[in-house]
This record gives sequence, structure tokens and C-alpha cells, in this order.
Amino acid sequence: MQKGSIRVQTENIFPIIKKFLYSEHDIFIRELVSNAVDASQKLKTLSSIGEMKGEIGELRIDISIDKDKKTLTIADRGIGMSAEEVDKYLNQVAFSGAEEFLEKYKGQNEANIIGHFGLGFYSSFMVSSKVEVVSQSFRENTPAVRWECDGSPEYILEESVRDGRGTSIIMHLNDESLEFLESSRISTVLEKFCKFLPVPIFFEDKQINNPMPAWTKKPSELTTEDYQQFYKELYPFSEPPLFWIHLNVDYPFNLTGILYFPKIKQSYEIQKDKIQLYSNQVFVTDEVKDIVPEFLMLLHGVIDSPDIPLNVSRSYLQGDPNVKKINAHITKKVADKLEEIFGQDRKSFEEKWESLGLFVKYGMMTDDKFLDKAGKFFVMEDTDGKFHTLEEYKMATETLQKNKDGKYVVLYTTQPVQQDAFIRQAREKGYVVIKMETLVDAAFINNMEMKWSDISFVRVDSDITDNLIDKQEHSDSVLTQEETEKVKTLFDKQVEGIHLQVEVKGLSPNAIPVTATRPELMRRMKDMASVGGGMASFYANMPDEVSLTINGNHSLIKSILEEQNVDRQEKLVKNLSDLALLSQGLLKGNQLTDFINRSVDMMS
Repeated sequence: MQKGSIRVQTENIFPIIKKFLYSEHDIFIRELVSNAVDASQKLKTLSSIGEMKGEIGELRIDISIDKDKKTLTIADRGIGMSAEEVDKYLNQVAFSGAEEFLEKYKGQNEANIIGHFGLGFYSSFMVSSKVEVVSQSFRENTPAVRWECDGSPEYILEESVRDGRGTSIIMHLNDESLEFLESSRISTVLEKFCKFLPVPIFFEDKQINNPMPAWTKKPSELTTEDYQQFYKELYPFSEPPLFWIHLNVDYPFNLTGILYFPKIKQSYEIQKDKIQLYSNQVFVTDEVKDIVPEFLMLLHGVIDSPDIPLNVSRSYLQGDPNVKKINAHITKKVADKLEEIFGQDRKSFEEKWESLGLFVKYGMMTDDKFLDKAGKFFVMEDTDGKFHTLEEYKMATETLQKNKDGKYVVLYTTQPVQQDAFIRQAREKGYVVIKMETLVDAAFINNMEMKWSDISFVRVDSDITDNLIDKQEHSDSVLTQEETEKVKTLFDKQVEGIHLQVEVKGLSPNAIPVTATRPELMRRMKDMASVGGGMASFYANMPDEVSLTINGNHSLIKSILEEQNVDRQEKLVKNLSDLALLSQGLLKGNQLTDFINRSVDMMS
């Protein structure tokens, strides 16, 4: 038997490990299982190059609990260690078995080493009052060895017996860590960290991992069903995805993965943090905001890169040079995929636009490189259900929808049903009205007006149809000056909570008699205030500004002027005003009740 002190720089490294090495204690399972995977992968490499004689047999990792002894054991059938190797790797923390192995077998296919068999191993002391290691080397005629340490620098190293090649790590759990004797607790941690490790892992006689997940295979080996099945494996209760992007890069960094576009019917269904980051199939984190561009946080799936450090702290991640490269690459791959789908099957792309539009618009607002590429596949759906790229919309509206400044006016509706009357009038003039109904559209419109210098967005109910596109053209009213002033006086009544401006215009006799509109800029401010923002309370408390446009050429206005019964004249005026306000959703409470009662009374 050999006794001694672990040769460490610090007087006692264990309290430091317990306190600072990992923020979450359950990560010790990830570290130890990763080391067991390394030991198994090393054996495969040695076998493939002829350094190991005999059969490999079944490579697997077994995790077991003994409640009576209060132990948790992680055992592998990998490379194993001799007494000298145990002394070197466990007693000399400065040495890293995995690093040394990688250096020696650089370029070999199976040398897919995850952890550092040094600090990773010592994470076991975060939960243990004592740790035993029993190991049998793969080399013939090498006796098994047992190492024991209670968390002080003193250790015991002696010959032992083990049933076959490999290493068992037996943790005698301390009183604060007895939760790890519960099988449900272990299952949860294994599900989180070890679900896709490349060596079969067994717990309670059941295999808990998929060693060959879809992202480790070539796209040519996978069917549509395979991709969908893997999505179901990741998100058991989600609807099938729209489509996916298989990432496979080996230069200037290593990156594999599959990103899925989920089906989203409503903006409020958006869920972030659904992408999982792996390093050589070891789960690292699902907080990938520095690796994945912000707008693609809406995607689901897996990214695997050995170039991202395993013991990942977010501050280190931000400074890592590979992170920015990966971020830019993912943006490019997504844009290329969207362009490809749009080019190959535009109809299918348009059918998915309800969900896709959220990603694309969010990306166009937040990422200028994506914005540059998005011109090829960004589409807008009009009220007839037809889709236009921006260039197609410009061509369709070249003659009718340019204002006096030469800008294209994109007419849009946020509520096609409520704004139907305004849409009909616009379409009668030959205008194309676009649907902008999602939660991101208000911000998108404001953003794109700054980025697209030749575009102006105008909501279809923000002015009378004749004024939506400012061409400095005005129609004449058939009313005399005196009649015009009288009409203004009749309609110019104050409405509670509304700042009313009345004007009389000579519109088509077929156009509606009275139109209520809200100025585009003020309405946008009020809309933004309703969802919060810097100046929210200021704008929210301001009265609504409403323009009441009276169509002087409508027969009803002529009838009102000729009406001798003053009471009936006032009721007609009030009803027409209220109808116009109702179309803007501005008639509420008592005013709405009065309007209904008055209408019934007049019909009687």
C-alpha cells in the first residue's frame, strides 16, 4: 500500500474545488460520465491502430446507487489505469490525461476527447466525504488498483481486484448531497447532460442515451422522417417543425448541429432558449445568446462545437474569438436556407410565412447582414392573399403609390376585419394593401422606414383614401363656401377624450359621408404606449387626435343641410360622427350606449 500527499500547488485544493469550480453541483455527473466516455473512446482508438490486443467487447457506462452504503458509482469498461497512471493522473493535478492522449494520437478518428481528466474528476469531491477509484488497465498482466481520498491532500493507493477492464468511481456522498441517492434526481441530471453521449449509458438497467443523434450523421444519411423524429426526441410535446437546417462546418472552426424552424401561430407563443449547446455530444448549456444571433433564438435545435470550452462561463464565452465566427456563420446558413426554399418552392414558403415572418422580420430589424440577404425572400401578403417581395410590391404600385417625394407608400392594415371599409375604398382606387397583424409589425415598420430610404408606411385608415398618398391633388366640393362652413359648424362638436378636427372635402359621391381617421404618427405613438416604452405614459395620457372628414359630395350631407327639424338634424349629424368614430374603435361606454339608443329611436 502507498500513502502520500497529492502534489498540488495550493495547500489544499479541495475547498477551492467545492466552492468555485462549478456553480451547479449536479455538473459533477456530467464531468465523471464525460471522463468515462473518454476512457471508452480511447480504447476504440487504441484498438483501431493495433495498440490494444483482443476484443473490445461491449463498451458501456453503468451508473448505480447504493442507499445503504450512501454511495453513487460511475463505472466504465474503457482504457483503465495502472498504479503509475493513477498516481500520475489523480495525484498530480497539473497533468491532464486527456490532453496528453490527444497530443499523442492527434489525427486519429476516435480521439474525440471531451474533458480534462484532472479538474473534472475532482468535481466528485463537491458531493463526497470520500472518493474511491478502482481501476483495471487494458494492458495485460497489469494488476487492478484502488485509490482512496477523503478530500484532504492525503490519499491511499493499493493493489485491488476488479471484474474486468475499466474504471469505477465510488462516491461516498456527504450529508448535504444525499439527494443524489434518489433515482429521480439522477435521471433528471442524466437526461439533461448525458442524453446524447456517444457511448451507451445505463442507469437502473435501462439505457438513457441516444449515442448516435441525428446531428452526428451526414445529411445524406437522414430522411425527412429522421429529422422529424429527432425533433420529437428533443421536444416531445411540440407540433412538427416547418423545416430545418443541418449545420456541418470543419473550417475555420468545428460545428455541427440541426436548427429547426418551429410552427408559430401566434406571436405570444414565441419561446426563446430552446437551442441546446453541446461539446462533443456533452450538454453544456441552453443559454446560447452569444453563440446564436438574437433573432435566431426563436429557433429550436442543437449546436455542437468542440471549439467552445466545456466548462463554459458566459463571460468567457463572450470573449471567445470562435463565438463571433460561429454567430456570423449561423446567420449566413439560415439566410441561405431561406433563400433556397423560397427559390425552390415559393408556394410552400408562402404557406409557412405566418410562422416564418416572425423570424425574418426580427432578423431584418436586428442584424444588418441578414437584412441585406433578406431582400431575396422577405414577402408581404396583401388583403387578397397574394404575396409580394419588396421589389414586386414596388413594381405593382409604381404608378399609383408614389408620393410627391418619390417614395413608395406601402399601405397596410393591422386589423383587416375592423378596417374593412377603409381597405375597400383603397382597393377601389387600385391601391395594394398589405397585412401587418403580428406583434413585431409595429416595431418592424418604424425600423424599416429608417433603413429603407425610398419607403413610407401608411396605415389604410390613417386618412381618407384621397389623402393616403400625398400627391398634392385635391377634389372640389359641390358645396358653396357658406354651406361648407355650416357643415363644419354642425359636425364640430367636442367628443369626450378626443381632440376633433373637422374638414369638408369634395370626394366621390359613392364614398362614405363621414370618415374618422387618426394621424399616422400620433397613432403609432399611442400604439407603442399601449405596449410600454420610454415615453409610454406621456403618449398614453394624451387625448386621441381624430380627423373627421365630411364628404361634401354625398347626398346625405345635402339632406342634412336641407333638414328643417333641428332636433332630427342634430341626431343625424351625431349618428354619422359616431359611426365614423365606431370604425376606429373610439366609441365606448356611455357614448356607445347613447349611439345605440339614438339609432333605435330614429328608426322608430
